[in-house]
Amino acid sequence: MSPLGWIEELEAVPSAVTIGKFDGVHIGHRRILEQLRAIAEPDGLAVTVVTFDRNPLEVVRPDIAPLPLVSLDDKVALLHEAGADRVVVIPFTKEAASQDATEFAERVLFDGLGARVLLVGDDFRFGFKGAGTPALLRELAGPRGVRVESIDDICFTDGRRVSSTWIREALELGRIREANEMLGRRHLLRGDVVRGFQRGKALGYPTANLGTPVEGFIPADGVYAAIAHVDAGTFPAAVSIGDNPTFDGVQAKTVEAYLLDVDLDLYDRPIELELVDFVRPMHRFEGLEQLIEQMGRDVAFTREAIAALPVDDA
Repeated sequence: MSPLGWIEELEAVPSAVTIGKFDGVHIGHRRILEQLRAIAEPDGLAVTVVTFDRNPLEVVRPDIAPLPLVSLDDKVALLHEAGADRVVVIPFTKEAASQDATEFAERVLFDGLGARVLLVGDDFRFGFKGAGTPALLRELAGPRGVRVESIDDICFTDGRRVSSTWIREALELGRIREANEMLGRRHLLRGDVVRGFQRGKALGYPTANLGTPVEGFIPADGVYAAIAHVDAGTFPAAVSIGDNPTFDGVQAKTVEAYLLDVDLDLYDRPIELELVDFVRPMHRFEGLEQLIEQMGRDVAFTREAIAALPVDDA
């Protein structure tokens, strides 16, 4: 197969198409899907999202490429949940990055996918060095009878447009409630439980340590109130993220979850953590007594934060 052989595998069906990174599938992305479905349904078009298997910057500018908010599998699932009939994932390689803009529009969007309507932002760019613009799309689409529509922006309370970049900024500052509001759901971390140093157990707070890699963007160091999902059920959890500065020899950015009111053997089993609220920054304590007292307060805060959630949201 040629480097662009994936084009030959595309299925051309009458479609309303949008294209983008869709990292995090936040409330702005969901609004785009709502707009696309409203366009597609009167003409019986398939609601089609074109996205990439990685952020294109990982190929063209790896030095500034951000970490993804969600895994590729989660992104695809979230896009379907948001209303996509089909999600087409383009393998973004150096060959894909060098594809001519006109060739991409004609071979992928028009002939490959069967686009009858394209929904794009006014700042949308595609093809080699971003040479493709909405104006070029309209020029190419007109003779084919394809419409090109503009995306309606969605803004947050201060007038700033919701974006994956803004969500990452919020997470990097520990502003989990702000990030969750923009995501339209609770930010999720996922991994398999591995054996740690057993320090939490010795202190009366046994933790489930997530092994690497952890799926999901890891937020600022600190303690978080969370909801843990394991195969035995769903439980409130106090989650510690960071390097445990009270102890020496702990690698950076460990993720540990203390599940409240339950004693489970979770080794080598998957765990999902929905982050609800920020409890406190990471501190270095002078002794174990201070640490244990603070952990008790962390658990109390977590219990209250989870209890305060709406019944159908807990």
